[in-house]
Amino acid sequence: MGHRVQFTCFIIPFLCLFSFLVPSAYSKFLNYNFYDRSCPALQMVVSHNVRQAYRNEPRVVATLLRLHFHDCIANGCDASVLLDDTDDFKGEKNTVVNRMLPLTFEVIDYIKEDLERICPSTVSCVDILTLAAREAVLLTGGPFWRVPLGRRDGTTSDPKAIAQIPSPFDSLETITAKFTSKGLDLMDVVALSGAHTIGSAQCSTFKRRLFNFQGTGQPDPSMDASFLSNLRQTCPNRADANSNRAPLDPVSPYRFDNTYFENLASNTGLLESDQALMTDPDTADLVNIYRMYPRFFFHDFANSMVKLSYVGILTGEEGQIRQNCRFVY
Repeated sequence: MGHRVQFTCFIIPFLCLFSFLVPSAYSKFLNYNFYDRSCPALQMVVSHNVRQAYRNEPRVVATLLRLHFHDCIANGCDASVLLDDTDDFKGEKNTVVNRMLPLTFEVIDYIKEDLERICPSTVSCVDILTLAAREAVLLTGGPFWRVPLGRRDGTTSDPKAIAQIPSPFDSLETITAKFTSKGLDLMDVVALSGAHTIGSAQCSTFKRRLFNFQGTGQPDPSMDASFLSNLRQTCPNRADANSNRAPLDPVSPYRFDNTYFENLASNTGLLESDQALMTDPDTADLVNIYRMYPRFFFHDFANSMVKLSYVGILTGEEGQIRQNCRFVY
């Protein structure tokens, strides 16, 4: 791709463990203590509700993480993905890429309802979603990171913005371009792809790898033969199997760990866009580092999540604080 990744964590490991990249343009608006006086129970309320949702439906943690990513990549972190359609308004929420467990949206509603009772018109829906994504990672064994707060909610949503979200069919070059257009870099591409250590995908998102890769009428030659055979049982070559699901990480689908990268190295990545990380020397180097050193993956993932949470944010007097995350006022 014309540039090399600098592996500073090997050069200055102590610094890497404690350093986070915070965009200076927004640092005066966001801070870790933004709600300490106005809503001190915020973190506890978010944690309680996410844990309760996880007990009811373990899949919700992966979809909360996915929802936060989709919100930020599509026109910035502004909770636009939470807005309901109305008779005269169509947004991102009901687009194909955002159709997920109803509980994913409901848990945000539950958090917001609790917060409106104790600190009304104070906490933005986008900050709730950002914190919920962190809690989802933590619940499944992933890293903790401090979340800078103080974002404000957007007042509109554009269904066309979903084109900015990487697709499982995108080439690595296209995915990288989508990331860099948001101020993210190649390390962020690989680290955030590691979110696929939890969750699942519909057969329709990877079935062409099993039967007709790139129009050849043959499976993807890079796939492990045993893995291919197992997937064909889950996803037979029939239209009625398109909604069947397979875990993104079949080894530990409910645990946030570095097994995803082990899978890529053994040619058992589920999505075409995931396995593509092994086709470029820079991204393949990172995959192998994260495979061998989970501590570095956890550090870089946390760092990339902080960077992601600054994309296109509204602060100060911009936007609004919604009383109901589904509607603007």
